[in-house]
Amino acid sequence: MKWEVVIGLETHAQLSTTSKIFSGASTAFGAKPNTQACAVDIALPGVLPVLNKGAVERAIRFGLAVGAKINRRSIFARKNYFYPDLPKGYQISQYETPIVEGGSLTILVNGEEKTVRLTRAHLEEDAGKSLHEDFQGATGIDLNRAGTPLLEIVTEPDMRSAAEAVAYAKALHRLIVEDIEICDGNMQEGSFRCDANVSIRPTGSDKFGTRREIKNLNSFAFLQQAIEFERNWQIETLENGGSIQQATVLFDPDTGETRTMRTKEDAHDYRYFPDPDLLPLEVTEEFIDQIKASKPKSLEEQRQEMIALGLEGTANQITSSRAMSTFALPIFAKFDQVEDRKVLANWILGPLSAKLNEENLDISQSKVTGHQLIKMYEHVKSGAISASTSTNVLLAAMWAGEYGGDPDAIIAAKGLKQISDTNTIEKIVDEVLAANAQQVADYKAGKEKAFNSLVGQVMKATKGKANPQQVNDILKRKLAG
Repeated sequence: MKWEVVIGLETHAQLSTTSKIFSGASTAFGAKPNTQACAVDIALPGVLPVLNKGAVERAIRFGLAVGAKINRRSIFARKNYFYPDLPKGYQISQYETPIVEGGSLTILVNGEEKTVRLTRAHLEEDAGKSLHEDFQGATGIDLNRAGTPLLEIVTEPDMRSAAEAVAYAKALHRLIVEDIEICDGNMQEGSFRCDANVSIRPTGSDKFGTRREIKNLNSFAFLQQAIEFERNWQIETLENGGSIQQATVLFDPDTGETRTMRTKEDAHDYRYFPDPDLLPLEVTEEFIDQIKASKPKSLEEQRQEMIALGLEGTANQITSSRAMSTFALPIFAKFDQVEDRKVLANWILGPLSAKLNEENLDISQSKVTGHQLIKMYEHVKSGAISASTSTNVLLAAMWAGEYGGDPDAIIAAKGLKQISDTNTIEKIVDEVLAANAQQVADYKAGKEKAFNSLVGQVMKATKGKANPQQVNDILKRKLAG
């Protein structure tokens, strides 16, 4: 029998607020255990939750980006279960009426587009964290993460391969990190993690099989490996006469296998009911309009902007990340001529990116600012320095912070100013021609390489400071005479 895998994903994205969803405690990563858990987070008697407006704004921004319905009225519920890192004994989430319903995301797999439908996206608080590795024979509880704002994004079971699931996860990651900037997307820190619901059915069937949920996958590679293992395990189990029991499972990266954590888990197991401490969330049209107006340009919009500026050849590379496009677009906007923009785009993707790669830095950490790059180019355009001097000498000096990174000061201190005086260059050309009679004769005999040699001799005599275009023009005029 041929089998078809059916996959749906639930993604927890930590929202980029500086405080938690129901308290003023910090969400900064890396603090000492239990130093960022306030009275609300640890559920001391008498405390009350207060909803973070920034979390609501980010959820709406997501809904608008995926073409979803924004519910003007949504409800927070208590999701009841016991676990040591859940101080209240319940998690505040949204159940029957989430803030975002529907929407879709288009992915590209093997050159073909596919639309993945979204069921919902709802706000909720994160639980704490159990620490097993630091305590021999015991478990520690760190409640710093308790109350961190999450947006749980749930798809319909529309994916039919691990490759499609990974393509969707990558597209979602790019959307929330790069396009609408509601999450930092750091998978190692748990800011973006996926649960995969996997089932199989006979090919051609429209009836779903029994699903198993793979929890907390925090890398695209693990997502692919876990789904592929689970698919093969379920097929083998059924073909050997066994049955699939609904369960929550964990993926072990060391073995590449999934293992059962608990069996059968449905909504009724959590005994959801509206949270009596939180009023229904009501969103006004004015608030939604404000969010629409403040929405940053998407990377696709920025790519189209670059194409309109005549940079179609480098548009995809420049808009490969938000940091790169944010750095580059204001630079291009300073120049009216397409050729100027093309030179600067090549500088950013070439010598500047090489510097960044050498030190494993993102362009947002560049030691050369956009303003410095503009000044450097203006010196090249005016003929004050040569293009090779700018990228080989001046850029390196600015990167190193010499003379405060100021191009003017570096040019003056290092004597980089190009010789553009025609009389000075003519005198040097005359001296070179007189000293290289054979090369002059070779050039007049039709040997083009001799010309390049003469140019090299002039540049050597001027220590590379002569304006190359002027050298070429003067040499050709004198050799033709």
